[in-house]
Amino acid sequence: MEPTVQSVLIEVFTWESLIAILIGVFAGIIIGSLPGLTANMGVALLIPVTFGMDPSAALLMLVSVYTSAIYGGSLIAILLHTPGTSASAATAIDGYELTKQGKAGLAIRVATVSSVIGGVVSGIFLLTLTPPLSLISLKFGPPEYFLVAVFGLTIIGSISAGSVAKGLISGALGLLIGTIGLDVSSGFPRFTFGFLQLNSGIAFVPAMIGLFSLSQVMMLAAKAHKQKEIISNPISDWKYIPSWNEIKKVKTTIMRSSIIGVLVGILPGAGGDIASWVSYNEAKRFSKNKKEFGNGSIEGVSASEAANNAVTGGSLIPLLTLGIPGSATAAVLLGGLMIQGLVPGRQLFTHYGQITYTVIVGFIFANLLMGVVGMLLAKHLSKVTMVPNRVLAPLVVVFCVVGSFALGNNFFDVWVMIAFGLIGFGMRLTGFHPAPVVLGLILGPMTEKGFRQSMLLSDGNLLSYMIGRPICVVLLVLIVIAIASPFIIEKKTGKKLGAH
Repeated sequence: MEPTVQSVLIEVFTWESLIAILIGVFAGIIIGSLPGLTANMGVALLIPVTFGMDPSAALLMLVSVYTSAIYGGSLIAILLHTPGTSASAATAIDGYELTKQGKAGLAIRVATVSSVIGGVVSGIFLLTLTPPLSLISLKFGPPEYFLVAVFGLTIIGSISAGSVAKGLISGALGLLIGTIGLDVSSGFPRFTFGFLQLNSGIAFVPAMIGLFSLSQVMMLAAKAHKQKEIISNPISDWKYIPSWNEIKKVKTTIMRSSIIGVLVGILPGAGGDIASWVSYNEAKRFSKNKKEFGNGSIEGVSASEAANNAVTGGSLIPLLTLGIPGSATAAVLLGGLMIQGLVPGRQLFTHYGQITYTVIVGFIFANLLMGVVGMLLAKHLSKVTMVPNRVLAPLVVVFCVVGSFALGNNFFDVWVMIAFGLIGFGMRLTGFHPAPVVLGLILGPMTEKGFRQSMLLSDGNLLSYMIGRPICVVLLVLIVIAIASPFIIEKKTGKKLGAH
């Protein structure tokens, strides 16, 4: 039965869904505004909490955390010049300059409105683009699924901060870990070392919690002795609602940046930080007041914030249709989908249409609620950022342990989480990003299964078999572009940074 507008709205506005969205929004803003904590860490921590929940409410909570954490990072960037997330780095430039001029309230109002509009625009694109795009997945056979998995892996390598090569190595490590468990063809155990618990493979939720959350706590602990006392900036020009004049100055910038954010979000591996910088540069290029940029431009704040929140909905488009995450946090959300027994593709919009459309409409509502909650919290948020790492770190560790254990009431999962926490910590210290490992872990079995089935279908002549299938040809071209584009972006970014 096809879901109706009425049935979807009823589902979104049930008490369970509303409470899930509210918790997600509140938790996301707090997580995003605490330096050192990230959106993907917040989503990874909450996945075990959602395990026993209704699928709609569970996914609504996770997407609410995602979009709100990105927004939360802007508040701390404006008030303390400390980006809560990497996506808020561009916001910190002009946001903090406005704070120094006594216009912190103005910067927060503009950031909030821009984030809400960016998120809502991306939600509308998500609602209109995903159903027709999901039809493509019906034409997929084993070779297409194999190439989609390879496509996801090549792109996610570009997430790695600083080095494309390190990103690809991280992805390869994830693939290697993904081979642990029973062989997909023979049923023979591989790399289990006598542990029966490993026959079903590495549990990816404890692995995600370890890689993103526990490793981040270890980084906080390692930097604890370097932590400086943060001085809070009072907000002297506080108003809950922005004036029409304030919105009028940035409305064109917001819409342009929202579109840029959605397009960048659809490109897997790009993420909110790239979108915010691209939009910031475009806003400066189109602005009549170029000299204000870097000295307290509300256009700069709005460009960055509209774009990084528009990425959230954009990154869910390839995730829901093809199972390719558009960002590091979307990679973690893929784990959340699978925990609920939901596989990306056409079935999400037919058999599970009620759940999917509820999550998409709820995502749009979550962005509107984020604006309300954000403005209520913003004035007091600088006090939350005073929480020292020595208090914050143990609390997160408790959540990590409880979350890993609660998922299957199995203490072995806690050891998995600790092991991956140590791996993640080592990776962070050496400049490797943990996100590609998670994607390799999730997509590894899909890649292997698709490859083996394709080899059987092609009688060993895989390349000529793929060239005879149009979708495979398109995917092969995309894979080549995906491998080349990070190197091109890295080269261009390096030139731009050199120019500054």
